[in-house]
Amino acid sequence: MPSDYYIGLPQWKHPQWNQSFQADALRPDLTQYAACFNSVEGNTTFYGMPARDTLKRWCEETPASFRFCFKFPQTVSHGRGLQHSEAELDTFLDLMLMLEQRLGMLCLQLPAAFGPEHLPQLGRFLLQLPAGLRYGVEVRHPAFFKGGDAERRLNRLLMETGANRVCFDTRALFGNPASDPVTQEAMQQKPQLPVRVLATASAPMVRFIAPLQLEQGYRWLEPWVGQVLKWIDDGKTPFIFMHTPDNLAAPELARWFAQQLIQRRPGIRGFVDWSTQPRRQPELF
Repeated sequence: MPSDYYIGLPQWKHPQWNQSFQADALRPDLTQYAACFNSVEGNTTFYGMPARDTLKRWCEETPASFRFCFKFPQTVSHGRGLQHSEAELDTFLDLMLMLEQRLGMLCLQLPAAFGPEHLPQLGRFLLQLPAGLRYGVEVRHPAFFKGGDAERRLNRLLMETGANRVCFDTRALFGNPASDPVTQEAMQQKPQLPVRVLATASAPMVRFIAPLQLEQGYRWLEPWVGQVLKWIDDGKTPFIFMHTPDNLAAPELARWFAQQLIQRRPGIRGFVDWSTQPRRQPELF
């Protein structure tokens, strides 16, 4: 059965996740991850290209219903400002197309320096991409969050090219500042920008980061439950990715959100709770 929405984490392996849904040392980490979450926000491609054999193995370790969401290389988005990067872009797209139906979305994360004056480059870049794939664009320049002409031009461009505007909701993190090193590092790295609840295309994406104490983030996360259901009712396919400063409790954050969806919409398809899955019996011989 097709998923009503996609939910996942920014990685599929963490050293301490083997205490919950990755407790089987004999099964691949990605296979165990994909048994619960139907998507992953992959940062790997932001820093380098995976090998073809690696992509093939990832496909073998996931069901056909799983979706990878990978970022465009930083050499394209940051290093060259979406210009003069045809060779890198062709290599990246050629690799990503190996994933076939498992390719959920290709995400373009732009730096804070990419402002309104660069929108023509963004338009040209999006128009050269292959048709038939989902694309997401995350902007971080303050001008795109002020409700003025720059933001209107950005939203119009995304709608015209069929690209999804990615929302990175960091309100819970900055609303609960803590002095521990992990939180401080996250606050230095994550953008503190207003939230834009807007679907410019058919697959709106929300990236949410909670504090280390998950309970402190629930009041910011709870309104997204209704919004995701509304998008589904509108015929859209939302992608939701959960973060914490160290991602240790990110699976629990995603489970809490999925449970809220199920309570409001019994039978909704997307997440499978690892506590409901049968455990493999240890082999005696």
